Amino acid sequence: MSLPRVLTKYRKEVIPAMRAKFGYKNVMQVPKLVKVVLNIGIGKHVKDDKMLANIEKDLALLSGQKPVPTFAKKSISGFKIRAGMKIGYKLTLRGNRMYGFIDRLISIALPRTKDFRGIDTKSFDAKSVLNMGILEHSVFPEIHYESLKDVFSFEIAVVTNARKKEETIELLKLLGFPIKK
Repeated sequence: MSLPRVLTKYRKEVIPAMRAKFGYKNVMQVPKLVKVVLNIGIGKHVKDDKMLANIEKDLALLSGQKPVPTFAKKSISGFKIRAGMKIGYKLTLRGNRMYGFIDRLISIALPRTKDFRGIDTKSFDAKSVLNMGILEHSVFPEIHYESLKDVFSFEIAVVTNARKKEETIELLKLLGFPIKK
């Protein structure tokens, strides 16, 4: 099995560029991607079992692994939610699946997103996480538009082991993420 494109780019281009810019003495000091977390809240589809099955199936297609359901910890009467009710799905990608997902995100999904002008630097937290939302899951190539019944949105958190926000931004910029200046 061949290495994902993002991983080979990281090893051949990003590591030398990061070492030159930040002055790392050792290759192991260079920040790297740790994991990608996908999260979806079901919202108004809490009682619709067919929609829940479609969301779970489409999320599994996008990621290559089965999502884990999340359940309500306590009842909230204003939202008609009871304790123990399924309220969303989450999954964590690591290794080759993570790099494959990031490759599809950078090269296919983000350019297909309507009115996308780049990722704002406000989407980064104080240290090492990029949080972003995808409004329509249909921008990914695995989702066939003909079989699409409902469109849902989900959140993506790209976690790195960088120590500073500038290092995270530079790492993701070198990997190919379209980040606004």
